[in-house]
Amino acid sequence: MPRMLDVSDEVRAEIGDEEADRLLVGEDAPRSYDCTSCRTPGDPENDRTSTVLFVGEETAVLAFAHATCIPSQVVSVSEEQLQGAVRSITGDSPAAAGGPGAAPQNVPGGQAVLGITSGLILIAGELHPALVVEPTAPIARPGSDGPGDDFLPLLIEQGFIPVTDTSEVPAVLGGWSVLLAAGQLHAVLQPGHDGGGQVAWWQAHQALSVTDGWRAAVNKTQRVLIYAAPVGSIGQQPREDLLRDALDKAAAAGKLVAAAMPLAGTPGA
Repeated sequence: MPRMLDVSDEVRAEIGDEEADRLLVGEDAPRSYDCTSCRTPGDPENDRTSTVLFVGEETAVLAFAHATCIPSQVVSVSEEQLQGAVRSITGDSPAAAGGPGAAPQNVPGGQAVLGITSGLILIAGELHPALVVEPTAPIARPGSDGPGDDFLPLLIEQGFIPVTDTSEVPAVLGGWSVLLAAGQLHAVLQPGHDGGGQVAWWQAHQALSVTDGWRAAVNKTQRVLIYAAPVGSIGQQPREDLLRDALDKAAAAGKLVAAAMPLAGTPGA
């Protein structure tokens, strides 16, 4: 009997009491699984295990994770994003390269795309998992036809904080989170309108692979640091030390904002 299995109230509400009870007594629970977050094996009879329900527009997928990686929860995603997660979970999707600018997503209302670079940032002797966001072109304010770049002001209005010193950990941004499924990066989520569920601010066309070191760091901190800078501020840096130097220069020039975000579904502090 999988005594260590956790089915949260929100997951139970989605799958129904009958299915939830079958999971808890072991009828429908797996004997073993690959954690949907860290991709290492898990055993629901011996490891505290979370049920994670990914819900799209038409389909839903139940996955399992170590409770130390991610709590039992319902994660709302687009149908395309859900299918990508399914391919990652089942191993049917080739891993995307995790290099600078990989897997950008169109910015609503503009011609630019957001490039995402993953890396580890050393702060006060501890490695923090980070994502660096830089558009490929200036971002105009919605409804504006001017040539200006409003990327940073728009993010500051959303709660991102200007960075002058990268040696400090940015504050957690409430309502935002990072969706990591099957050990790969799928999306950065922001609060929906009118109190609705989270929606994708950025999402990968194809699940974005991260390094084992990055994944180990996020499993430890349960948070991801998000840094954002205007086009041309960071560039494609081949090494993490060069990426840090570029962040330092952007901060010194007043062209860097940041926020910390929990994994999808975990509460902000």
